Amino acid sequence: MPAMLVMLMLFAGVPALGAVQDKQTSGPDRTADLNRSDITTTWNLSFLFKDRDEATAKYEELRNRSQAMNATFRPLFANLTGGTLLAYLEESRDFSKNLSLLYAYASAQNNLNVNDQAFESLLSDAQNLYTENYKDTSFADVTLKSLSAQDWERIYAEEPGLELFRAYLLDNFGRYADHRPRNESHAAYLADISNQLMKIDTDAGKRVTNNVTMAGNITLEDGRTLSLNSQTYTELVTTDKSRVNRKTAFDKRFYHLINESDAMAGIYSNKSELDDLLARELNFRDAYESKMFEAYLSEEQVQAMNDVFKERKGDFDGYYEYRRQKMNLDRLKPYDLNLQLLDRPDVKYDYIDTLFNISASYAKMDPAFREIFNLTVSSGSIDVYPNPEGGKSPGGFCQDMFALQRPSLIFMNYKGLMDDQRTITHEMGHAINFYLMGANVDYLYCDGTEYEMEIPSTFNEELFMDYALANYDHDTALALLADTIGDYENYFTFQPMITEFEKNAHVLCRREGGASGSDLNALWTNLSKEYRSSLVDYYPEDSAQWTYISHIYFTNNYYTFSYALSKAVSLSLFKMYKEDPESFNKNYIAYLSAGTSMTPPEKLRRFFGLEIDRKLFEDAMDVVALRVQQLQQLQSEGTGKSL
Repeated sequence: MPAMLVMLMLFAGVPALGAVQDKQTSGPDRTADLNRSDITTTWNLSFLFKDRDEATAKYEELRNRSQAMNATFRPLFANLTGGTLLAYLEESRDFSKNLSLLYAYASAQNNLNVNDQAFESLLSDAQNLYTENYKDTSFADVTLKSLSAQDWERIYAEEPGLELFRAYLLDNFGRYADHRPRNESHAAYLADISNQLMKIDTDAGKRVTNNVTMAGNITLEDGRTLSLNSQTYTELVTTDKSRVNRKTAFDKRFYHLINESDAMAGIYSNKSELDDLLARELNFRDAYESKMFEAYLSEEQVQAMNDVFKERKGDFDGYYEYRRQKMNLDRLKPYDLNLQLLDRPDVKYDYIDTLFNISASYAKMDPAFREIFNLTVSSGSIDVYPNPEGGKSPGGFCQDMFALQRPSLIFMNYKGLMDDQRTITHEMGHAINFYLMGANVDYLYCDGTEYEMEIPSTFNEELFMDYALANYDHDTALALLADTIGDYENYFTFQPMITEFEKNAHVLCRREGGASGSDLNALWTNLSKEYRSSLVDYYPEDSAQWTYISHIYFTNNYYTFSYALSKAVSLSLFKMYKEDPESFNKNYIAYLSAGTSMTPPEKLRRFFGLEIDRKLFEDAMDVVALRVQQLQQLQSEGTGKSL
């Protein structure tokens, strides 16, 4: 499968106001070892390949190498020995490193311009090579997933060097004895299904960029015409104090998404059929059961999470009431939910100043945090600003560079909005985690479940919020706290709702042989009513909001519940950090460095004594309730001036 890719979702024309100054100091002296002149804002991908031709040459080399692996090792696996297995693992690891770099390069270039056919073709070639290599080496998958406990112990005894890989072999092969390809022909069939799913992912991303998020033109109150895309829409509903303009933009996109829903439903129906087919072929009931198995979770654990968040959605009522009063409204509408609650909601936060504030939030963390942060922001590793008209895809992600033990690649669309500050620190959480893994465990252990990967990013958000409350001016801190609570609402209602939508949509498609746009719109709307607040007057028509959520088209299904789970864990970790930073840091660095050298439940127990159960989610909502109280208290200390 492709190298780890963690998704999530250029300000211009406004004078740079800089980040809101903290109470202590400002400017570059806040982090003496990071100079403004060293900070980069565009990717330099030359460390991967100098150009497409060089990348294509690597692709051809790897194709030949994959075939050579088949010719060399396939006969030896007929009578597998410990020495043969160790040699195969070492060759496979090196091949995987090289292929991950090719995929990272092709994916990065494709995301910079989804309409560049040359790099779209290279990305397709890289995806195909994953499929070809799996077919070439499927003899190993079939054999290793069929070994008995006695066979494994014999092989370990024959080659002591395999002990390093015992946990890896158990995690990737031993535990899949009941979920394995029957033979090499069956493995090749499964590989072709996976390849089709990768192509669907790419095609969906292109359509979301070029069609779904391009809603057309609107006329603003002052007579100006605005073309709505992923950037301009977000900026308008976040910064424009004119309720008329926000409603105009919201309505234009709301009905545009409905018009796009049939096309996206066709893509999703095809995907869901392949998802479940692949799962059933591996002896799972469906794709959801397969996901739970891969994540070391039970369906009951996730259901407990959803139940808690639905039962306690009223904990957000104080936040919605604060927003209503702050905006001086009788009732909230959906186009009122994103406006930054500042006297000047159109304020822009300078990217470099934001970096210094994030760095300052690491003051009590292990020094490795700042060291990795500084290296990442100054090495051409982050592509910062939007370019939707140039084909740059929306959203953001962090791509590991485990193979080179260097800083990760971070993809952003930084518009200078308040929420963009949290997006940077979120992606930097991934980057720090990836760097620590790459430096401390073997490449084969540089991995993890999605929810594990999201823990450091969501924990970083808490660090930044804590710093802002202590150092930003009162009005800005109040607005940022409200924004953070709104983000909690996103984590604990919207994200698990997406996963529940996927699960129900798969059932619908399976039962009906597919689904139309109106089918999925109705499903989305009915489910959202279980999670959303009664204090907001949502539109009576069925919403097609699902159409632009890239995660539902991913090859790794049911991704977004991981955000909610990770945030619940992060809030528990943050409490430990506040109580004893020194002790916490030792455990946290070890946790982030461990990769898959131990299972996800083992890591949480060993380093933090945590279990994923109903109590974890109740505790998380207790923190939400406390943050809402904090918002109300902070408001009472100020003027509470309306926008």
